[in-house]
Amino acid sequence: MKKFGTSFVILMVFMVICTSGLNVAYGKGNGKDPSLNPNRILNVAHRGASGYAPEHTLVSYELGERLKGDYIEIDLQMTQDGKLIAMHDEKLDRTTNGTGFVKDYTLAEIKQLDAGSWFNEKYPDLAKPEYVGLKVPTLEEIIQKFGRSGRYYIETKSPDVYPGMEEELLRILDKYKLLGQNAPSSKVLIQSFSPESLIKIHSLNRKVPLIQLISYSKPATITDEELNNIKQYAIGIGPSYTKIDQKYVEKVREHNMLIHPYTVNTREDMEKLLDWGVTGMFTNYPDLLNEVLKNR
Repeated sequence: MKKFGTSFVILMVFMVICTSGLNVAYGKGNGKDPSLNPNRILNVAHRGASGYAPEHTLVSYELGERLKGDYIEIDLQMTQDGKLIAMHDEKLDRTTNGTGFVKDYTLAEIKQLDAGSWFNEKYPDLAKPEYVGLKVPTLEEIIQKFGRSGRYYIETKSPDVYPGMEEELLRILDKYKLLGQNAPSSKVLIQSFSPESLIKIHSLNRKVPLIQLISYSKPATITDEELNNIKQYAIGIGPSYTKIDQKYVEKVREHNMLIHPYTVNTREDMEKLLDWGVTGMFTNYPDLLNEVLKNR
């Protein structure tokens, strides 16, 4: 996964805004700008309930819902023939029995692959016979499965590799009536490490709530200027929980922005982040986070 540090994010924001001439000032444009209740803690099933089942499969997403995840997280890659599929890596090697880059294969070819057996081999204590032979789902198949009652937290992965990814994503969301005037409230959030991708989506549809992912190589700091720039197109940020502290969280919240750290898998860390004031988090164990939230 290609990640961008804070300084790169801000640089790209300025470059894209200046070169595109887009008027992306938050709060302007047609219709009401997106927002989410900052007092509701979001439980995001990271790649589905990926602590228990093969990530980015329908089985994992179903389990994520069943274990009380508010959203299922869907990482997107694009096939050679322009189809959006759920997969974290640009390459097939880690989570299928295929090899090479997703972009070099058609959907039909990728559908021949086994996307579940690797999990049984890596986690024998969690292995199940039904995981053998699971298929890589398309974004449309996921939406067809969970419908308008589902909640989708979607990431554009490596959008620089996939021209047209943003347009195709919005086309599919619109096709299934997850966007627009009569769409269910906050059923979809879109995140990315790429500010260019998010600004492009913002220019195409200003009603979609966006989250800027940020990667840090050292303990995180963020300035008022950086937050104000991100706020021009996004309603929140998603940093790694291992790099932030309470001061960081409070600064984000002071700017009336959401903060959804990734990927939090222990009770102790969940409790600590909630004490700091985060508005949600990603976890491979949505049942554990649900238990923590209920106890609070």
